Parts: sequence; structure tokens; C-alpha cells
Amino acid sequence: MSGVLEGKVAVVTGANGNVGQAVSRLFAAEGAQVVLVGRNEADVQSLATELKGIAVMADVTDLDSVETAVQKILLEAGQMDILVHTVGGFAMGKPVHESGLDVWDKMMTLNARSLYITAGRVARYMVENNIQGKIVGILARNANKSTAKSAAYSASKAAAQRIIESMALELRGLGINVNAVVPGTIDTPQNREAMPQADFTKWVQPEEIAQAILFLASPNATAISGVSLEIFGRT
Repeated sequence: MSGVLEGKVAVVTGANGNVGQAVSRLFAAEGAQVVLVGRNEADVQSLATELKGIAVMADVTDLDSVETAVQKILLEAGQMDILVHTVGGFAMGKPVHESGLDVWDKMMTLNARSLYITAGRVARYMVENNIQGKIVGILARNANKSTAKSAAYSASKAAAQRIIESMALELRGLGINVNAVVPGTIDTPQNREAMPQADFTKWVQPEEIAQAILFLASPNATAISGVSLEIFGRT
């Protein structure tokens, strides 16, 4: 490893998820002090112990919870240089004309509201403290083109992409880079169980996504802001 993140404090939300774990391990290996944010205390604490990181419990869809988490991070780590927001979710629904608001509210909360709150509060800290930081989110193909019975999911990911793009324009003059990655189908136990007949060899690995995020979070990407980097594997 090159130690490209030596001296940096990297906050990873959804740290106990498949991508969150891969990012946390890679960033720790590259020298960062990792702050692992999640809701499953046992899993997050176990990973934090393994990586000599800091575990912070928070609901990233709740403003008060995020603001409390930011204060805890600053108390324990002293700073925030990088945010990688991996929290999100997928749910199919019925056709729009047959649907209520349950799936809509769930997707908007997980995929758009969580990013808006978390990235916004971390960015506020960076601006107020003159930190030339990095913020990276995770989007989806459906942000650009929807599919049947996925209106809520697609709309939430499109909203997340617009948040990334707006923040990039708002912050790049202050030396804060805001970008995103757009994975194809990720090779996870959950996806293998849901699609047992698929060709898993074509899917993108969590570790490959983590490498792309590392690039966007590193000094090598200082001139890049507002991009949605596609990582589709062979799908």
C-alpha cells in the first residue's frame, strides 16, 4: 500500500455493509484513521476494533442524529477530511398507478435524504474550518434511466445525483471535491441469493468499487469534481 491517505480522517457511513467494509479496510490500509458510522453496534464496533478505527452509532436519515455524530467524531478524531457515504437501498414496487407512498418514502429517505443530511453537515464542517476535503457518494444506473416498477428507486437515485452535482458546484471553489461512483450489479451474498442463475463473474466486486472511491478521495483527484464514475464490471 502507498499510504496515500496518511494523516487523513475518513468517515464511512454504512460501514458494516458490503461496500462500506471494503472501503473501510482499504482506507485503513492506506493510512487513514477510519470512522465507521452505522446502526448495528456489534458489527460496527467489531470492524472498528479490527481496523483500530472509531465506531459511531447514527441514523443518517435523521438530522439531529447526524449532528450528534459529527460532534462525537470531532471529539474523538479531531477532524474530518473525507466522507464516503455508502448508505442506500433498493426496493421494487408496483406500477405507479397501483402504488401508495410506502416504497416512495423508503427510497427517498434512504437514498436522497440520508445523502442530503450527511454530506451537507460534513461539508458545513469543512467550509467552516477551511478543510480541503473529499466527499464521495454512491449512485446507480437508474439515476439516468428508469426501469418498470422502480419509479421510487430511480427517482431517489436521480435526486441523489442532483445533490452530488449541486454540492460539487457549490464547494469546488473552496477546494472541496464532491463526486460519486455508479456501480453495476455488485457481487454480494445478497445479490447471489436473489439472482442465483446469474453469471457472477460479470459483476463488480466491492473491492473494485473501493479502489475507485479511494482514487476520488485521494490527492490524485484534486482536479475532479461533480463526476459520476461508472463501475459496471462486465455487465
